[in-house]
Amino acid sequence: MAAPPARARADYDYLIKLLLIGDSGVGKSCLLLRFSDGSFTTSFITTIGIDFKIRTIELDGKRIKLQIWDTAGQERFRTITTAYYRGAMGILLVYDVTDESSFNNIRNWIRNIEQHASDNVNKILVGNKADMDESKRAVPTSRGQALADEYGIKFYETVSSACCWCCQYFAEFKFNDIMSNRVQRQI
Repeated sequence: MAAPPARARADYDYLIKLLLIGDSGVGKSCLLLRFSDGSFTTSFITTIGIDFKIRTIELDGKRIKLQIWDTAGQERFRTITTAYYRGAMGILLVYDVTDESSFNNIRNWIRNIEQHASDNVNKILVGNKADMDESKRAVPTSRGQALADEYGIKFYETVSSACCWCCQYFAEFKFNDIMSNRVQRQI
């Protein structure tokens, strides 16, 4: 987590760069809009390259500025989006619970993270569209949890149309991690 420059200290105490990655159509942009602006749209507009939003939250009396980057899921943009892994403190791997292939591709996304992101980047697996009719569900919650356990990462299921707390969970996790490391160094 980067400390802000002196002139910006009044705006925030910490800056966290988060990436949303996953296949096209899994709802990354919807999650981003819901968390950053509180809005939701049912229309599907493909992200071209990269998009980002900023939201500031408060935790333990500290203002944390979240830069949340929404990456294009299509193969043709992979060379563009891999550059954005650098400097990321957290990555939310998003799949659609009604789309088996988006879940299966999570392993490919993890390989990309291992190749392009820092070794200590925190990851969260997010199964999106969990409100869909059970007959449309292709990936049971237990499979999502098993994959997360395999990689030693946190797992959540969420709904883009409802309030998304994944980024909030991540910020709390990362903030608590950094604060505990700071305390350990002082001892």
